Amino acid sequence: MIIPHLHFCGDCEEAITLYEKAFNTKAETIIRNQDYALDDSPNDKGIAHAVMYIHGQQVFLNDRFGNKERSLDCAIHLIVTFENIDELLSCYECFKGKCTVIDPFEELPYSRLAGNFIDKFGVQWGFMTEN
Repeated sequence: MIIPHLHFCGDCEEAITLYEKAFNTKAETIIRNQDYALDDSPNDKGIAHAVMYIHGQQVFLNDRFGNKERSLDCAIHLIVTFENIDELLSCYECFKGKCTVIDPFEELPYSRLAGNFIDKFGVQWGFMTEN
């Protein structure tokens, strides 16, 4: 089993909120750093570990090792396949205006609609429909 693990820079909770809305899901587990911290240090804010399912795929999230520069040079690209164009566009609406488009949405030989973007947290997404 391979589990994608998304790392953020203190904005994991905001990312969880966006992904819950966009993908119509809920985080099953959220463990905050302060939940097991030995003191009340301000450095203990943030998410230590979270689990959610995005289109049936288990994904881990936390506030560690994030893309601090929000660089467009990404080493991982998450692809989400949708059953239809309406479902894809509805989900993308949550990201639209707050992302950097890499490949605009268009019809391709293997998908009725496909496109790639980097969200405001530095995560690269590819959305496509099943043909």
